[in-house]
Amino acid sequence: MAQMSFLICSTVWFLTAHLLRDNMSCWGLKSADRTPDRPHSDPKYSWDALQRQKRNWVWNQFFVLEEYTGTDPLYVGKLHSDVDKSDGNVKYVLTGDGASSIFTIDEKTGDIHATKRLDREEQGYYTLRAQAVDSKTSAPVEDESEFIVKVQDINDNEPKFLDGPYTAEVPEMSPLGTMVVQVTATDADDPTYGNSARVVYSIIHGQPYFSVEPKTGIIRTALPNMDRETRNQYVLIIQAKDMVGQMGGLSGTTSVTVTLTDVNDNPPCFSRKSYQYSVLESLPVASVVAKLKAVDADIDSNAEMDYHIIDGDAPGVFNITTDEDTQEGVIFLQRPLDYETKSSFSLKIEATNRNIDPQFLTFGPFSDTAAVNVIVEDVNEPPVFSPLIRKMMVSEAARVGTVVGTVSASDPDSSSSAIRYSIDRNTDMERFFNVDALTGVISTAKALDREFNSFHNITILATENRDPSQVGRGIALIRVMDINDNAPVFAIEYETHLCENAAPGQVIQTISAVDKDEPLSGHRFYFSLAISASNDNNFTLRDNKDNTASVLTKHADFRRQDQSLYLLPVLIVDSGSPALSSTNTLSVRVCDCDVDGIPQACGTIAFSLPEGLSTGALLAIMGCIITLLVLMLLIMAILRRRKAPLFLEDERDVRENIVRYDDEGGGEEDTEAFDMVTLRNLNIIRDSKIQDTSQETASVYPYSASAISRTSYKTLPDNIFFQEFIWDRLKVTDVDPSAPPYDSLQTYAFEGNGSIAESLSTLELPSSESEQSYDYLSNWGPRFKKLADLYGNFEGSNISPSLSYHGELWPINI
Repeated sequence: MAQMSFLICSTVWFLTAHLLRDNMSCWGLKSADRTPDRPHSDPKYSWDALQRQKRNWVWNQFFVLEEYTGTDPLYVGKLHSDVDKSDGNVKYVLTGDGASSIFTIDEKTGDIHATKRLDREEQGYYTLRAQAVDSKTSAPVEDESEFIVKVQDINDNEPKFLDGPYTAEVPEMSPLGTMVVQVTATDADDPTYGNSARVVYSIIHGQPYFSVEPKTGIIRTALPNMDRETRNQYVLIIQAKDMVGQMGGLSGTTSVTVTLTDVNDNPPCFSRKSYQYSVLESLPVASVVAKLKAVDADIDSNAEMDYHIIDGDAPGVFNITTDEDTQEGVIFLQRPLDYETKSSFSLKIEATNRNIDPQFLTFGPFSDTAAVNVIVEDVNEPPVFSPLIRKMMVSEAARVGTVVGTVSASDPDSSSSAIRYSIDRNTDMERFFNVDALTGVISTAKALDREFNSFHNITILATENRDPSQVGRGIALIRVMDINDNAPVFAIEYETHLCENAAPGQVIQTISAVDKDEPLSGHRFYFSLAISASNDNNFTLRDNKDNTASVLTKHADFRRQDQSLYLLPVLIVDSGSPALSSTNTLSVRVCDCDVDGIPQACGTIAFSLPEGLSTGALLAIMGCIITLLVLMLLIMAILRRRKAPLFLEDERDVRENIVRYDDEGGGEEDTEAFDMVTLRNLNIIRDSKIQDTSQETASVYPYSASAISRTSYKTLPDNIFFQEFIWDRLKVTDVDPSAPPYDSLQTYAFEGNGSIAESLSTLELPSSESEQSYDYLSNWGPRFKKLADLYGNFEGSNISPSLSYHGELWPINI
């Protein structure tokens, strides 16, 4: 069909082009003065009679068919000027939109061709300008004229659903013809030309449930009362066809998914007409007894329902509510069950839709009922006290074994069991009471004291003999009644002050009393002075008749120097039966008061200062005495420390640290115990000491005394100075008879890793025999005789004893 249309259009335009070419002057050419050409048959306007004038041309609109598929350029039209005598002197020039690239012109004939395939949907028309010029000089022979080439539409675009695929919803049970959705297809062809863009709609798939209006694309229901519960979704195929649906037209399709939404058109319905459930009689109150559900084919809010108990033989025992998540009816217990009283219950349950649509009331009542039978099962229950709480009273004067009251419990089961009573001792830890195991009689087991505990809350246990695991609990509230067994005493511990300048009859203290007892009529206390103070000449007591009493003075001029403290015995009697009394002592201190009666100093005056001696002077004397005592103690401590010094103070040196260590170290590089650098820096030895040391060393060591001079002292090896130091310490020790220990020799030597003094050991001497002579030890006196004998035994031996130990300072005690 499309090809036929194309051939027809091509033939029409071919004939039109030839007519235009043959009658160009009549169709599109106007004179320069804008007057139309006159026909040649009129002699008045013959070509020979009138002189021709130059005319401007105006071209009509050209048309070219789109989507031309031929191999040759498509002829569009012909341009011609009257000045063109077909002698080749006129040349036609084409400019404008698409010139040269799409449209070409024959310069000599003026024929216009389209060289490319045109698409109206891309560009609907082209604006061109044409001009006739002299072929030799290119001078215009006609004014430039503008014309339009319009692309003629063909049906080359199918309708399209730009918004598809579609989804739509429509309520179920909708009436016939209810609008569902409107679909729209667009056609890119020219809507002003022919029927290429005129679309009609039809339904290909989805009948007989839905229909579509051909011109508007509105989809409507085609059947009434479509049921969502039967089918809830439909998929439609909608077609849009151009050319008004005629043969040869192009078409497009889209899908429409239609979902039926729910309405409340189904009532709830129980799956059974009767239900039966069993529960234990021990089920706690508020527990769930059963759950049942009515089925509703609707969904969401249309399936919501409420449950009610509309009939039954157990009013108030059960209740029902709706589980909002599952839409179940939940039956729960409101009162305790008792198998022995009632063993079964019958209920009638109704389920009703919560949201009812009035337009579907004709479908029937939106509710349903069911019968529920609840069977109560017997369980072995513990004994039950009647009443649960028993109140009792007992006097605090009751003797041990006095009956307080009786509790009673019974087995609620049909097969009653014997019961034994006992007391939960966690509630009677002091064991004030006992209970008879068989009768439940409660009696006292200890003397009671209301002031210690006025109420006893004890738990009584009732245990079945047949099943000891079944234990019932009851409560006995025992109130202890008061008796007058406590004497009154002072309410507080009074501190009474009496001014020395008190006037006679002055109240110096108001006293009151307390009593641990609680008489029913309230307390009434009587105050008086004890018999021993009835004739007191200093004070008197007045009972104020309001459970208070006042203490008054009998005279004035109380003096602390005479008596600073008075003890006043007060007798207090209560109003109990029999009455109890107690004697309480009131302490009255005599004080020195100011003019306002405020005490300044109370109590006994310790002593009197001598006349003319103030308190400040006394304190100064005491301070001096304490200072002298402290100075004497310090002096004694210093003298005690100086009695037996280990070393002379004038010889104390940092090198004395040697004698305070008895550990092996790493030579002079070991500085953890003491500072060996100090020992090595011997240049600080004073010159006055060098000469004394060198004289003593000359007789002991192979170095001469003359060699150790003031000028060469600092150049000697370190071992020489250590030997001098050792000898000096030895001399000091020898001349001090009090330096302990008296039979010891302290010998010092030094050698360490890397020591510039080298080793003092004879093992490193080149000679196998010792060059050291120890004969001088015999000259040191009887204290060194043992040492001289010891070293004398090594003479002539290959091994020479050494007083040095490699790498350490080593004192040797003999």
